[in-house]
Amino acid sequence: MTELRTLGTSGLETPPLVLGGNVFGWTADEATSIRILDRFVERGGTMIDTADVYSDWAPGHSGGESEAVIGKWLKQSGKRDRVLIATKVGMLDGDGGRGLAPARIAAACEASLRRLGTDRIDLYFAHRDDPDVPQEEALAAFGKLIEAGKVGAIGASNFTAARLKSALDLGLRTSLPHYQVLQPEYNLVARSGFEGELQDLCIAHNIGAVPYFALASGFLTGKYRSEADLSKSVRGGRMKALLDGRGAEVLAAMDAVADETGASLAQIALAWLAGQPGVTAPIASATSIAQLDELIGSWDVALTDEQRERLTAAGA
Repeated sequence: MTELRTLGTSGLETPPLVLGGNVFGWTADEATSIRILDRFVERGGTMIDTADVYSDWAPGHSGGESEAVIGKWLKQSGKRDRVLIATKVGMLDGDGGRGLAPARIAAACEASLRRLGTDRIDLYFAHRDDPDVPQEEALAAFGKLIEAGKVGAIGASNFTAARLKSALDLGLRTSLPHYQVLQPEYNLVARSGFEGELQDLCIAHNIGAVPYFALASGFLTGKYRSEADLSKSVRGGRMKALLDGRGAEVLAAMDAVADETGASLAQIALAWLAGQPGVTAPIASATSIAQLDELIGSWDVALTDEQRERLTAAGA
């Protein structure tokens, strides 16, 4: 059994992988998504991460598709008490307004609970900072949901260190709740947004980090290694920027560690991330059972200090 890690001061526990739900009802159809969710729990996974805005960007979608698929699975499987559900508010406009307006937080929570078919959200994220709403108003709105038993803990995603610190300071000075989890973009080729002040803040305040884009949209699987590979996906433009940067050096270092350990590049990327200070568990999504099993295999990859340092230096 894989050791569970506690997410900051939230009391929530997860193995070193959180299952990303952004693909459910989008690139993974409903039937596939349900099989993936069953397999995740069967293998010992505990936390599923989604958002009300998933997958608003897809043609014909309006948001809530991922939550609806998870809700159908929860009802069919009866496994609600075996999983932790994390979802988000702040990127989908709707009843109550937009962003982190208190009325929007309240209305979006009700809509998410309805789609998920549950009476509680274990971890509710502010999907992004909203400079137009005073932080005390947003935190008070989250506080009402916690008091009502509709939300267990709250987290922040895409916050700068300065804004996270000001929110934490508010919580210390008042009776308002504070963010106990951070969801930043962080991986072997995207490090500056988390490392430094934000990472230090998480360590100092025991905030559990669950990074998204853990595999850099597939780049860290080794799928994109040359100009010819860029046409494999609509993400080609972004991959070119990574190749032109330190991406090639990072892949070379990962290849060497793969030869030494027998692990896949995806497993190495996740194992490196799970071992970084302040990080509880990376988030990664799967569109097939085989892909999920590969991701879960990262739990058993034990990198040496020397291997970890080599990977870190390659992308510095």
